[in-house]
Amino acid sequence: MPEDVAAARAAAEEESAFSHPPVDPDAIASYGDHPDQVIDFYAPRGEAVPGVLAPLVVVLHGGAWRAPYDRRHVTPFADFLARRGFAVANVEYRRGAQGGDFGAADSGTGGPVAGRWPDTFDDVAAALDALPALVREVLPQADARRIVVTGHSAGGHLALWAAARHVLPADAPWRTDRPAPLRGVVALAPIADFAVADKLDVCGGAPRQLLGGAVEFAERQPYADPALLLPTGIATTVVQGRTDVVVPQAVAESYADAAAKAGEVIGLTLLEDVGHFPLIDPAADACAVVAEEIAQLAW
Repeated sequence: MPEDVAAARAAAEEESAFSHPPVDPDAIASYGDHPDQVIDFYAPRGEAVPGVLAPLVVVLHGGAWRAPYDRRHVTPFADFLARRGFAVANVEYRRGAQGGDFGAADSGTGGPVAGRWPDTFDDVAAALDALPALVREVLPQADARRIVVTGHSAGGHLALWAAARHVLPADAPWRTDRPAPLRGVVALAPIADFAVADKLDVCGGAPRQLLGGAVEFAERQPYADPALLLPTGIATTVVQGRTDVVVPQAVAESYADAAAKAGEVIGLTLLEDVGHFPLIDPAADACAVVAEEIAQLAW
């Protein structure tokens, strides 16, 4: 596909994904004192079965871990899942502090900073740890024993990382002594291999910024890179558009290869003629594929 055609297509997909009005949650709960340490909860509806607890889908939004992109842009996706009969927890977390967009340059040129070390990881770990109690309190329709974590782009990275905390280095503050009680992970166009993403300059060098910069990249990579945190023993599916120009297919394929070398087989669903944003766009066929992948693990 010619480069200009690919760029125009990607822009149209992004515009469609961001065209939906935000959907307010049924409840909001805090898992910490910071304003960003909150979770939006959506009760199951539509296809939910009365009297039967619904599986809980934890959503971790993308946006290159940068401040301009908060959880509001995936509220239509969260609502879409709720209408498919899932209970949904849409997690917010601390991100970088400057304005900009997915493709902006790094902080050295005045663009947005990608994430905060260690705050972004602190928040995801704290949110997942607090979730069972919060669900019992504010979303009794949800079955906290059937949890699937999903995330898009940078959120896909965080979803894979959250499922790998038990294989973090021994001195990692987020390490757990056993695997998280998850039914599985569905990572959507995830930034799943930092070495490959760095070579491809994904999201304007966002992985390096997330880890604190070039100096800290190699030192902190073993604590943050899903491709180095394998095998997890948790069922994992990666959904990736073949025409994604934001997080290219090569990143997902490299993660899948790393998993195979570690003795773990993950699902890799590659969608033809699909870019980055249709995976979270309720108007796109790809979003229905995502819901089905989640259902296969959740039910």
